[in-house]
Amino acid sequence: MEHSHGASRPSAANVDATQLATELTERFRQVLSTKRLNDLSSRSVQSRSASPAPRDFGTPQPPPVQNAPPSYSSLRNIPLVPEPPQDARSLRFKNMLHSLSNMPLRWENPGLLDEALRVVPLEQIYSEAEEESQILQAEAESLGAGKKAAWGYQDCVVRALMRWFKRSFFSWVNNPPCGRCYSPTIGVGMAAPLPDEQARGANQVELYKCSLDHCGTYERYPRYNDAFVLLQTRRGRCGEWANCFSMLCRAVGSRVRWVWNAEDQVWTEVYSVHRKRWVHVDVCEEAWDKPLLYTQGWGKKLSYCIAFSADGAMDVTRRYVRDPTKYSAERSRAPEAVLHHIMTEIRNMRRNNMGKQEKFRLEGEDMREDRELRTYVITSIAQSVSKINADDIINGRLSARADPDAQKALEGRTNGNAQWIRSRGEQGRGTPGQDPHNQHPR
Repeated sequence: MEHSHGASRPSAANVDATQLATELTERFRQVLSTKRLNDLSSRSVQSRSASPAPRDFGTPQPPPVQNAPPSYSSLRNIPLVPEPPQDARSLRFKNMLHSLSNMPLRWENPGLLDEALRVVPLEQIYSEAEEESQILQAEAESLGAGKKAAWGYQDCVVRALMRWFKRSFFSWVNNPPCGRCYSPTIGVGMAAPLPDEQARGANQVELYKCSLDHCGTYERYPRYNDAFVLLQTRRGRCGEWANCFSMLCRAVGSRVRWVWNAEDQVWTEVYSVHRKRWVHVDVCEEAWDKPLLYTQGWGKKLSYCIAFSADGAMDVTRRYVRDPTKYSAERSRAPEAVLHHIMTEIRNMRRNNMGKQEKFRLEGEDMREDRELRTYVITSIAQSVSKINADDIINGRLSARADPDAQKALEGRTNGNAQWIRSRGEQGRGTPGQDPHNQHPR
């Protein structure tokens, strides 16, 4: 008995190692927290001390132009000129986008990010990231000197965070089980949020009834928008998943975007410093850099895909719709010039208090992304043309050839039950989409 009791005791070395790991993890959290606060302080000082351009003082200004410039409405193939919204429909679209643009600002709270780090197993995340980063580096070196790894270390951190979030932390909810007998429930409509639910960020509440007649219990399912609350509930559908996961990406130091889609879908984009571009991440599907998942994969038609960050907004539809003839839905909420104006307006508002150097860096980043998005359009046209051969022209037909870049996206939705996935038209393999107005809320 004494021998077995003594063997069960952990050794002093193991206790010391565990305590040391715990202390190091806590110190790392404190370092991240301190760095965040220092960054906020330095930004505030830079915005106050940034001097205006020399031309703002004492430089003679050109006289005002008396005659208005000629109208360019009859010209074609010129850069889009932003126009402010005039009609009621465009104004509603503007107000909605401005409201949506506030979502990423909620993740800039240092207290929230510190709290988020406490629920993340940092030791596990960084260990997996280090291992994957070394593997990718070794693969690159095996291809020859000077080859660059597919992804950088911080990219691997987000990938490890995505796997943990999907597999261990958050759970998917279709119909919540009955709170009394745990039987399946049936949706019966919507209900007004209670004061407590509204205080925790729930603007709408779904109402469900137990499927057993003798039970008949009603179950409320609040759709929370507060990332802090989601750290506690740890459940939801793609809206809650993207909200909470994007906030955790901010907590580990990544720049993030929250991508809103008009066809009832949301996801995340993370900026890869290693690749110098924004990367598509859908934590619900554990999908990394698969922007064609929704079109070539699920067969959906998309109209607007707008990415919002703490630095502004960008229309990134071209990243997700590479073949407009097949997968583009009608964009009728506002003229394109008005949308361009709204995007510029949100960017200027978010960057108003930034220093000149930071603004210049972000403008350069915007220009690189715009070139990237234009490249997708050009590549799509080139691929369509390259599918035509001499026999096709003679016989008046178009041969169907697979696009190799789209192969990794040919898969259906994995989260949600089969009936719900079918109702949304997201089974995959090019299944035609459903009416976007007859869909389950995300």
